[in-house]
Amino acid sequence: MPHPMFGTSVIAAPMAGGTSTPSFVTAVHRAGGLGFLAAGYKDPAAMAAEIRSVRSTAARFGMNVFVPDPAQLPPGPAVTAALEAYRQELIPEAGRYGVELPAPRLDDDDRWQEKIDLLLADPVELVSFTFGLPGADTVRRLQQKGSVVLATVTGVAEARLAEEQGVDALVVQHSCAGGHSGAFLPGSLGSLQEGPGEGTTADLVRAVRAAVALPLVAAGGIMDAAGVAGVLAAGAGAAQVGTALLRTEESGTRQLHKDALASPRFIGTAMTRAFTGRAARALVNEFVAAHPDAPEAYPAVHHLTAPLRAAAAAAGDPERLNLWAGTGWRQARAGPVAGVLARLLG
Repeated sequence: MPHPMFGTSVIAAPMAGGTSTPSFVTAVHRAGGLGFLAAGYKDPAAMAAEIRSVRSTAARFGMNVFVPDPAQLPPGPAVTAALEAYRQELIPEAGRYGVELPAPRLDDDDRWQEKIDLLLADPVELVSFTFGLPGADTVRRLQQKGSVVLATVTGVAEARLAEEQGVDALVVQHSCAGGHSGAFLPGSLGSLQEGPGEGTTADLVRAVRAAVALPLVAAGGIMDAAGVAGVLAAGAGAAQVGTALLRTEESGTRQLHKDALASPRFIGTAMTRAFTGRAARALVNEFVAAHPDAPEAYPAVHHLTAPLRAAAAAAGDPERLNLWAGTGWRQARAGPVAGVLARLLG
């Protein structure tokens, strides 16, 4: 049974970069799920506009926020040198489209404090955090405004730290999930150096369930009703899905990306830092294969590759686009959100 906090057994993952639009989140709600908007890469004004848009439909929703890494703002000289070396490595790639690569941007915290201030001034029902923990004071202040606070974790050690900060629930993300890993401790699942024997998403849920008493949301590789049932049986209060919804009509994902998910050209996924400087699971295209040693420097690498990715998209070239996908991508189906949710909900 789903946990009462969530009110459904299926949550649509917050997918930054354009996928989790207000219409997508509203469609998820109407189909019996719970959707999350994504604040990542948006300015606070755009974030506020999306909140107003979903509120106008009376849909339940949450907001996800990226936590900046203070250790990389600004990065040290070694990372700065690695970024410039990577920029030089990518010049031939950019030359395919006649675009210039910018000098590395080293000071972007995604306007963190402005976004927290907005959520305190105009609270939403649920706020989740990815890439780290927001701090106990921020957790408490959001809760005092009536928000339920969730933290994304990838293992027991991260889960215990999140519990100590007083969050209300955890999103337990396995490394088979598509897109960025939420890992924030060295050696966590989802890093490029993840250890062997990581097991399944249900195994990870059971391990975290044994360590903490908080409600859990399971994320990673969940593509059908059996997958949902499996993580609920393991102790989760809901399943979070992303890849399963990427090809839906309401998804804001580029059509080029949707088509790639259905293409026989792509035969596997891998964790890569090539596009953003942070480990993320994507379909293995030419860009992923050619740049296995991108520096660990998020979001500086994201800004560095942004013009290249935009040009690739405009040229209809999936080989240099960040084709985020979980390991179950072959099961992603096109059609309305309602149809996919119906299959997931059983």
